[in-house]
Amino acid sequence: MSVQLATKLRKPSGRPAWEEKPTPVGLAVKGLVLTGVVLAVIVPLWTVVVTSLSSRQTINEAGGLVMIPKGIDASAYVVIFSGGTVTRALWVSTLVTVGGTAISLVLTVLAAYGLSRPGSVGHRSLLFYFLLTFLIYPGLVPSYLVVTGLGLKDSLWALILPTAVSVFNLVVIRAFFQAIPQELLDSARIDGASELRILTRIVLPLSKAVIAVVGLFYAVGYWNTWFNALLYIDDNDKFPIQRILQSIVLQGQSPTFSGLPVGTSMPPTLAVKMAVVVVAVAPIAIVYPFIQRHFVKGVILGAIKG
Repeated sequence: MSVQLATKLRKPSGRPAWEEKPTPVGLAVKGLVLTGVVLAVIVPLWTVVVTSLSSRQTINEAGGLVMIPKGIDASAYVVIFSGGTVTRALWVSTLVTVGGTAISLVLTVLAAYGLSRPGSVGHRSLLFYFLLTFLIYPGLVPSYLVVTGLGLKDSLWALILPTAVSVFNLVVIRAFFQAIPQELLDSARIDGASELRILTRIVLPLSKAVIAVVGLFYAVGYWNTWFNALLYIDDNDKFPIQRILQSIVLQGQSPTFSGLPVGTSMPPTLAVKMAVVVVAVAPIAIVYPFIQRHFVKGVILGAIKG
């Protein structure tokens, strides 16, 4: 009976009904949906970039955001990179992102490798402890009390340590480590290799894809951090770029610029705001294409094998 049903569902081409070639109407609908999604992403970015490169006259003529460029005026970028609040915030964000990503990767890789070995001490208890955080979150007030109690208030460590280890990233790396053939690791142990040597010489070279993807996840999280800065950072000199962006765009505060020559005319405020948005988005947008090719091999493959 099942054979007859399958035969009826097949087309003359021999393919199952669910693998049929899409109809022209279906292709047209898919094309329209994809075009709409692409435009919803590109148009706002285009508007932000064009406005940041527009002169005061062009912005006044457009009545605000500019979509059609009329010349290029990079004075907004010259101003924000001349020194002051934005430049200092960029250095803070870069330091937090680079240092935080390195610390997070080291801690996550070490923990994932230990939890991926069934014979490790306290394996099940520690794994249960980590997975429990998926269900139970301590809350904002306990987290704030812990950070302040450890003396991290108004310190850049407050932007790194509370989010140093992501359980999701740990589970992904652990699943990838478990997919490595056990025989390969056993042969290295027979040759006298220590666990640290096995990790650095065998496991990590085989896991470059998942490490790159998880590193990107951590880097994006640290670069985009602003809520922790809002909670724990009171010194304006330690604000990351996202905190400055929030104060400029949402609160309407004007950034300070210390390196401008006397008599320099200020660009339009809207152009400065959009330039800060571009500067805040550009680093991750530049790095992402180089990591994108690792996504399927790194995260999806590791999750399936786990």
